[in-house]
This record gives sequence, structure tokens and C-alpha cells, in this order.
Amino acid sequence: MKALVVSHAHPAFSIGGAQVASWNLYEGLGAQPGWEAHYLAGVAPPVVRHKATPLMSLGRGPNEMLYHSSDFDWFHLGSKDLDDLMAHFERYLRELRPDVVNFHHVMGFGMQAIRAVRRALGDVPIVYTLHEYLPICAHHGQMIKPATHALCTKASPSECGMCFPEIGAGNMLRREMFVKSFFNEVDAFVSPSHFLLSRFEQWGLPAEKLVMIENGLDGGPIAPLRPALPGAKRNRFAYFGQLNPFKGIKVLVEAVTRVPKEVWGDSILYVYGGNLEHQPETFQAQVKELFRIAGGRIRFRGSYKSHELPNLMREVDWMIVPSTWWENSPVVIQEAFHHGRPLIVSDIGGMAEKVRHGIDGLHFHVSSAESLAERMGEAISDPALWTRLRAGIRPPMTSLEAGRRHAELFSKLAARRAPMREAV
Repeated sequence: MKALVVSHAHPAFSIGGAQVASWNLYEGLGAQPGWEAHYLAGVAPPVVRHKATPLMSLGRGPNEMLYHSSDFDWFHLGSKDLDDLMAHFERYLRELRPDVVNFHHVMGFGMQAIRAVRRALGDVPIVYTLHEYLPICAHHGQMIKPATHALCTKASPSECGMCFPEIGAGNMLRREMFVKSFFNEVDAFVSPSHFLLSRFEQWGLPAEKLVMIENGLDGGPIAPLRPALPGAKRNRFAYFGQLNPFKGIKVLVEAVTRVPKEVWGDSILYVYGGNLEHQPETFQAQVKELFRIAGGRIRFRGSYKSHELPNLMREVDWMIVPSTWWENSPVVIQEAFHHGRPLIVSDIGGMAEKVRHGIDGLHFHVSSAESLAERMGEAISDPALWTRLRAGIRPPMTSLEAGRRHAELFSKLAARRAPMREAV
């Protein structure tokens, strides 16, 4: 059996949860008996396009390819490059002849890639892995109302039209119909969280096509615990992730400033994050001012690479995920559990699903700096809490196990499609 995994980006060029998950699946599938895996990932400027074709080799092996895309319709999630990109993609599919195609995002590629698979390969199974709410929500897939920043609980053309009056409900309906017309071709939708699947079922995807499989993780060597005497405070916190308005960095830093001095003591928050310079100027100024106010309570270490995480984790007791949007299955949660670190997370979405309050971590009320400060105070003041929560941690699913579960799903879908192909 031959599987093609399609990602919007390659982790060699862009670090993000979806591309890391797709890459880990590619490796996990390739390790399954009787399976051959291929990986096709997107790149964009400043990477230079090949003159003759938008497809090119990464130079790391015959099973890895890149596609170059620079003309994408972000509103409709469609490609504007149908004559070139889709034609070369179909040629690639006919030459490769995969038995199943698994899309992880279509950003940069376009929804039309789904129908291109049907044209080139006929009735091979198509699987679409959902990583966030972009097909549902035109606001960066965040399901946050742009004017008030309130959480959106249900999308509809009329509701979305109110968020974007310049676009209007009619165009929002056309967007939804456009996306769903391609989703009709998909045999199964996979997601690593039940919460996200429930949102897509509410949006109209058939329940029988929705499958929950955790993302696989290849976390590398487990970081040893920070040395501490028995009964000593476990008061080293860390944030790993992007510094953007949705990740909750402002809530986190404000919470740090609210913990009373006598409770905080010599505690430290390490911030490992990048891309602040690419955010709106107002947001940049607000974050920098909060860093200034927090003073010595924070150590800002900038961005990091995935392979550096085990070493960075050595000085960390707690991981904090303060996102103000629903999230799906943040890879940082799996990484924290892999290294045996309890978490403090927002009480919504995939964060609340993945971290069990009082068992392997703590919840705080989303967007509430006061609530987060209380949780951090509890973590500092009660060393036994850290010990108890750490004991409740379950190791995350490995990339090999995720590959096995996907192979089982793909085989079932292929068997279901076989009679249709024989009839044709």
C-alpha cells in the first residue's frame, strides 16, 4: 500500500503543529509493514520556484517532494493557479499512483487539489486531517469575533456576515458552499481532538466520516527533571510557542505580575517564542511593555528549534498554554507530557480536553490573568501538587502508533472503495 501525505508546509522550512504532525505521520506510516509513504509539502517565497514546474525535490530522498505556490485565495481557500499547479499535481499523482491521499491543510494548494485527486486517480480514498477551523471561519480559522475578540460558538453565513459586514452574508454562504462542494469528495476527516470534530459535525460534515486519531509525537530523549531538594518549590514555568494575539502571551505576562511578591519569591517564567516582529505594531508595543513591567520575573529567550526542546526543558517544572482561542491539539501539550511536565492551560477547546484538571495539570479561566495568577500561586506554594500531577501523566502517542492507526483506517477505506473500482 502506498500513501501520499500532503502538507501545506515542510517542517524543514516552517515549524508549526500541523506540519510537524503531518511529518511524524509520514515517518510513522513508512515504518508500517507493507506500507510505503510519500510526502508532498508546500513552499513559497523566498524559496525560488523551479522554472519548468512548481514541483521540486527537497534533495533528502525520493519520497519527499515540494510544491511551490504563491497565488492563493485565502478567503475561499482556493488556488488561483489551476492551469499550472493543478496540472503538474495531477501528472505527479498519475506517476506515483498512491492507494490513499491524506491532506493536512490545503493552504497554498487550494481546495481544487481534492478534485484533482479524483480526476487523476478515480476512486482512491481521500482523507482530510483537520487541524483548526479554517474551512469554517474566515477569521484566520480562529473562531474569534474580530471586533470584540469574543469566542465564537457557532458559525453561520449570517453570523459571519455580521463579523465582516464588508463581505456580507451572501458571500459567506458562497464560501461555505464552495468549501463543502470539495469536502463532499472526502472519504474521512481525521482530527486529534473530539472537540474539533464536534464543531465540524455541527457545521454539517457527516458524523460517520469523522474519525479521532491523536497526532503522533517523536519527542526525542526525555529531559531529566530540574534538580531540587525534597519539598523544594517547583517554581520554574515556561511558555513555548508563537507570540501572536491568539496565543495568550499578554494574559500570561499580566498573570505573572499579579502573583504577590511573597508568593512569587525566586520563581521564573521562561518565554520561548518568535514572530513578535511580524505582529501588529500595537500588539508588539503592549507585549514589550508587559515584559518591562514584569521585569526580573521573566526570562525572554526568543525562538527555538524542535531539536533544542529536550535541553531547554531541563530547567522547566511547569508548561503553560494560555491560548485565548479554542485550539485543537497543541503539540506543546504532547511535548510537555513526553518530558513529564504538568501543564496549566486555558479551560476551553482541545486544551481542556487534553489536560485533565487535577490529574495531570490545571485549568484556569480563559483570558483571565487573575485566574491564571491564582493557579500559578498554587503551583508555587504546594510542591506536593506538582508531584501528584506528574504522577498522573500518560505518555503521548508515538508517531509509530499514529502511523499504525492511520494505516488501519486507510486500509478500511481502500477496501470499501475496491468494489466501486471493480464495478467501473
